[in-house]
Formats: sequence, C-alpha cells, structure tokens
Amino acid sequence: MSTAEHHVADHAHDDHDHGPAKGIMRWLTTTNHKDIGTMYLVFALIMFLTGGTMALVIRAELFQPGLQLVEPAFFNQMTTMHALIMVFGAVMPATVGLANWMIPMMVGAPDMALPRMNNWSFWILPVAFTLLLSTLLLPGGAPAAGWTMYPPLVQQTGDAFPFMVFSIHLMGASSIMGAINIIVTIMNMRAPGMTLLKMPLFVWTWLITAYLLIAVMPVLAGGVTMLLTDQYFGTTFFRADGGGDPVMFQHIFWFFGHPEVYIMILPAFGIISEIIPTFSRKPLFGYESMVYATASIAFLSFIVWAHHMFTVGMPLAGELFFMFSTMLIAVPTGVKVFNWISTMWRGAMTFETPMLFSIAFVILFTIGGFSGLMLAIAPADFQYHDSYFVVAHFHYVLVPGAVFAIMAGVYYWLPKWTGHMYSEKLGKLHFWISTISVNVLFFPQHFLGLAGMPRRIPDYNTQFADFNMISSIGAFVFGFSQLLFVYIIWRCVKGGEPATAEVWESPVGLEWTVPSPAPYHTFDVAPNVK
Repeated sequence: MSTAEHHVADHAHDDHDHGPAKGIMRWLTTTNHKDIGTMYLVFALIMFLTGGTMALVIRAELFQPGLQLVEPAFFNQMTTMHALIMVFGAVMPATVGLANWMIPMMVGAPDMALPRMNNWSFWILPVAFTLLLSTLLLPGGAPAAGWTMYPPLVQQTGDAFPFMVFSIHLMGASSIMGAINIIVTIMNMRAPGMTLLKMPLFVWTWLITAYLLIAVMPVLAGGVTMLLTDQYFGTTFFRADGGGDPVMFQHIFWFFGHPEVYIMILPAFGIISEIIPTFSRKPLFGYESMVYATASIAFLSFIVWAHHMFTVGMPLAGELFFMFSTMLIAVPTGVKVFNWISTMWRGAMTFETPMLFSIAFVILFTIGGFSGLMLAIAPADFQYHDSYFVVAHFHYVLVPGAVFAIMAGVYYWLPKWTGHMYSEKLGKLHFWISTISVNVLFFPQHFLGLAGMPRRIPDYNTQFADFNMISSIGAFVFGFSQLLFVYIIWRCVKGGEPATAEVWESPVGLEWTVPSPAPYHTFDVAPNVK
C-alpha cells in the first residue's frame, strides 16, 4: 500500500467511525456493500413472497378441474408474472445480495469497487418491479403471454406491453451494473497473496456468472426492443406478414434464456461449495476441478439454447447438435455433484440447518438434472414439450436447487450478519416442512406431464385431477412454511444468543476472521493471505 493509499484509508476511517447515517437517508444514499446487500436480500424476500402468492393463485385454480376461481385471462397473467418476478425479482437479486455482502469480505476488500454504481444498480429494481406490478391495474391487465414473451401472442398484450418491455430493460441494466461491479471488485481488490486459485468457490462462481450476465443481458434487451418496434414503429422483425420470422425471437430469447438459468444456479453452486466443506470439516474435494467445471458450464450454456425449441421445425443436424451439446453440459455438472459427495465422504459431518438444505440441494438438484437429460433427447422432447414434465424439471432445479441454496446461504451467514444465532430448532422445522412439501408439490407434475397435461392451462381433463390436487396441497404447505422462514430471520435480527466470530466450528475463509456482527467497515487494511 502506498503512502497516499494509507492516507486515504486513514481519512475514510476517521470519517466513518460513527457507523452508518441514521434514518431513511441511510438506505437511499448508502454506498456500503453490507447495506446494499441487505436491501437486495430484503427486496428478494418481498418479491419471493409476491411471486409465491401468484403461484398459489395458479395452484388454487388447478386444485380441481373446470374453471373454478379466476378468469382464464387472469390465470395466464399470473403464470407470466409469477415467472418474471421469481426469476428477475427473487432468485437473481437474492444471489446478488449474497454477493454484495460476502464477496468483499471473502476477498479481503474494504467494499465493492464501484460503490455508487452499486447503490444505483439496487435502486433501479424497486422502480422496475413497480412498473411491472402496476400492469395488473391497467385496462386489459398484466402481460399474459408467458415469461418467454413469444410473438405473435405477446403482441396482443395491450397497454401493459411497453411497461413490461421497459421494466425488463431496467432489470437488465441493474444486472449489468451489478456484474461489472463484481468483476472489478474480484479482479482489482483481492487481498495480497490471494491468487485466483485461492479464492473461495462462491467468489469464483460469481466471477463467472458476472461474465455471463454481461454477455446475455444486452441480447435480451435487443430482443424485447425489437418486439417494441414491431408493436409501435411498424418494423416486422418477427411478423411473417412483413417478411419477419417469429421463430427468430425464440432464438434471440433463448440465447439469453439458457445462460440465464445458469446465472441463477452457478452462485447457488458456489454457496453449496462453501457450506458442505464447513459441516463436513474437511476441505472441498477437487477445488480446481470445481473451478474448471464452473467455467465449462458457463461456456457450454451458450451452445445449448435451441433445446428449448426442438419442436419448431429445426433441421435434423441442428437438433442433433443441440441434443448432444445439452447432454455434454451434464458432465461438468456431474463433476460438481461428485465433488460435493466426495467432500462429505468420511467427513465429521454435523447436520445444522445450512447443511440440511445443502444435502437436500445435492439430491433434489440432481433429480432436476436427470429430468433435464430426458428433455435433452430430441425425439423424446416431442412428447414432453410444453407439458407439465417441463414445469416439473425446471422447478426441481430452481426451487430445491437455487432457492434452497439461497436459504442455506442465509442460514449459514445470518449469524455473521446479525451477530445472533438463529433458532436451530425452528430452522430444522422450516427445512423439513419445506423439503417434504416441495416434493409433494413438484414430483407429481412429472407424472402429469408424462400423461400429457399441457402447461400454462387453467383447466384440464378429469384424468389429471388427483395428481393436481396433491400438487396444490404441497404448494400451499410449501408457500405458507416460508412465513416461518421470515419469522426465523426476524427473530434472529431482533436478538438471540450471540454468535462468535467463527460462528461455526473452524470454517475457512476471511469472512470468519472479523467479529460477528460484521463491522460496518471491514478490512480497512487488507489482510495477508498465506
């Protein structure tokens, strides 16, 4: 550190001894990574409950055959909004919140590299989702063409259309700024001695995810802008009557959409790779292979997109290419699962709540992976496509996958954030109710799909009635058990037994060297990593 840097560090330290500003302005104007991380996490939780409520509307309607509770048009609005809110409003901001909180502490940096941009990237989100949610109040209602926004159907949206496009632009801008910030922080602000291959895996997965975000968000922005110009400015990118092609939109969308699913799961892999070694009390098995596996997943995620489109009439060579590339992505993912299991193998394991969620993650995520391999077989996909089998597949990857990993991360780091231990008893109760109900909710959907029930549909043939009823019961139990999660967090923030600096028995990493709760400013002087 140069003399000038020393001076700056001292000066900053003098300024902020008193900690954060008071009142609402603290949150509006903060540039502190912990504050911003907290805001992201709270926002994600609110959106998770909002999107979850919409899912319960869907499941209430499907509890019995026949049109029961809501209009079909409103049902379609719910499916579309549920997806957009859960993807862009719950899972992504939650992983970004964890990144904001933890990455500077993990790499030994005093803060994120671009603190003001960090504040902005968060505050765009409430605006974006206010725009999106406000469409429910417009004449004609919210977008109802599925989160994929396929033309020509999406062009029938009505007044909500520009709101949807603009809110997606804002979410994308927020994601890109967050990603730039994460890359610059990791590349430029690591503690002396921390080489790239000494970084915690959570940091690695986020570095790779950030590059994915920067690569694909502009593609989505381009796709939705072309939809906008088709709608209002007379272009015909996706209109067959003017020489365009609606299938082109699918290609543009899924070139973003497939990397997007990895954007949601890679940070989850990182969280799991932090937790399993801690509670197995041994280092992560095959650290380097985990890094390479993450990088290969990210690379392959760009060349598998058209497996979402096997039924559009692709040439055979195209179908074969995308079928084999999709199967290939199972290899690095399998390496990861193998490494997690090998880490647990003969470890001195204990089963605290974060570990329980992590083990559930490994098992249930793998089930989601296997159903993905089934969908990857092009001739089989002709049967599965647009059925509930697809819904079952991606929900197994996203709920017991991404959402469970986020919950595991919250339980794991919450004592570090608040300085209090959460109630282990209630945590385990939350885990068991969630895990059982999530399987009651999504497992029957595999059978519904194989029997031919189409997705995104408010009514169905009576042959599907029993499984739908089971699935809906699971949904309501799972949904309401998340209120217990909110209560556990709230109770932990309010008080509880004080947490030590290490929190857990001998965890590895710089974040465990600072006191709990983590001070407002950490690492004014960078630690030396051996």
